[in-house]
Amino acid sequence: MKKYAVLAGIMALCLLTGCRKEKQSSVVVKSVKADTVVVYGESARVTFPGKVIAASDINLAFRVSGPILRMHVDVGSYVRKGQVLAEIDPRDYETQLAATRAEYQQVKGEAERIIGLYEKQSVAPNDYEKALYGLQQITAKLDAHTHALADTRLTAPCDGFVQKRLFEAGETVSAGLPVVSMISSGTPEVEINIPSADYIRRDRFDTYSCTVDIYPGRSFPLELIGITRKANMNQLYTMRFRLAGNEMELPGPGMSTLVTIQYKPENSGTVSVPVTAVFESGTGSSAVWVYDPVRECVNRREVKVSQILSAGTAIISSGLQPDELVISAGVHTLQEGERVRLLPPVSATNVGGML
Repeated sequence: MKKYAVLAGIMALCLLTGCRKEKQSSVVVKSVKADTVVVYGESARVTFPGKVIAASDINLAFRVSGPILRMHVDVGSYVRKGQVLAEIDPRDYETQLAATRAEYQQVKGEAERIIGLYEKQSVAPNDYEKALYGLQQITAKLDAHTHALADTRLTAPCDGFVQKRLFEAGETVSAGLPVVSMISSGTPEVEINIPSADYIRRDRFDTYSCTVDIYPGRSFPLELIGITRKANMNQLYTMRFRLAGNEMELPGPGMSTLVTIQYKPENSGTVSVPVTAVFESGTGSSAVWVYDPVRECVNRREVKVSQILSAGTAIISSGLQPDELVISAGVHTLQEGERVRLLPPVSATNVGGML
């Protein structure tokens, strides 16, 4: 009798243990990997090396030729607009102007007498026209020689700094040959060269900024001035920007810089997910498992895939919203409404999960 009682107790214990195991196995929650849905093209940006340049870099030359009489500035001098930088010996031009003035007075007097007689109908119209045209001609000649004398003085076209003196006093220069090089004191600019692959997408350029090594941790906003429409010999297109901000706190001409161009998003309704998150639904269309953080379960949602990138990313044109969570591993083992647990993200210092 004791034997049967012990045997019955063991059987009851086994049945009880088996039921508990069966109950525990029915509530096992799968651990899954999830990724965040991101806007496609939101963070697209490119960086190019560039150089800070003066707003105006000017080579100044005389409009007349002759020996230089004086150089009034030195390299590095600050000059004001209209200030005299250099002078050509004006002797020959003063003599030329004096002769033209005398000729002008003679022709003017003769022309005025003929014009007066013509008004009294005492001379022929042909003589009147010759006198009138002669006066106009000598007047133009006088103006030209007056300007030539004034052009013996080279003046600054703007406020700025002298970069180079290319000639010295006593040297003879020809008209149009640079004598002084200067840069303007206005807001400096930045210049870069971009390849054709970025040039054809210039309509998508959004914002611009630059960094300079001697200003660590600081970024300077840029304002686009323009892009050349023709490539140079290296098949690059030149972009020019204006630095914004207080002039005294900006980098100076000649400094090297890195310019960052931020692109506009390609399409506000286009998002990207890992290609492993996409699977074929029962209806033959593409779908993903979307994680519900409130109910801690997954729901199947059909999506429209517009492109698969070589980097392992699927571009979704409809069906998902930015910042949603989709399951990106083990998608073929899940069921509609199944409860899951998200795997914690891998630490950057624990590669491979060895710790």
